[in-house]
Amino acid sequence: MKIYDISRSLQSAEVYPGDPAPKLERVKTIGVDGSLYNLTTLFACCHNATHIDAPLHFIDGGATTEEIPLERLMGKCTVISASGILTGEHMDQILPYCAENVLFKGGGKAFLSASAAFALADAGINLVGTDAQSIAPPNEAARAHIELLQRDLVILEGLDLTEVADGNYYLTVLPLKIEGVEGAPARAILISSNE
Repeated sequence: MKIYDISRSLQSAEVYPGDPAPKLERVKTIGVDGSLYNLTTLFACCHNATHIDAPLHFIDGGATTEEIPLERLMGKCTVISASGILTGEHMDQILPYCAENVLFKGGGKAFLSASAAFALADAGINLVGTDAQSIAPPNEAARAHIELLQRDLVILEGLDLTEVADGNYYLTVLPLKIEGVEGAPARAILISSNE
């Protein structure tokens, strides 16, 4: 069994254009001003680095991240190399070979068109992820997100799949439990039983 950490570091991951960058501040340091411990505060966008999107991200009144059942965030997964803007036609070709959770590995350049999002939802996919900062192309962020989220697919973005080969794995995604938000930073791992 081999475990792959497919999460990006909050401090070093590229920040989506327009989102605030994460900031860490040490407020207590051992030995400074008599402190006996270290203490750090964190300011971050809920969509920095590896994170999940909940329906509330694009659906007014949609479910929040803590409302996504944990069993939806683990299960059989297929990693597929693809890059560019993927279409419904692409999905029709690859989905017959995929598990219920699909991750696209494209060097940060694997995006879904609205037709690809529709095809994924129509095929009963549970979760879709990418190693790009967003599942949607930069000029068309809303359409793919809306199609996926209104059909109750979990979106996982900002993955690091550089060490992972195409194939089948077991996926576990553990987002921070933050109530009432549309996205949450997550630790994601893939488990391979082939090694």
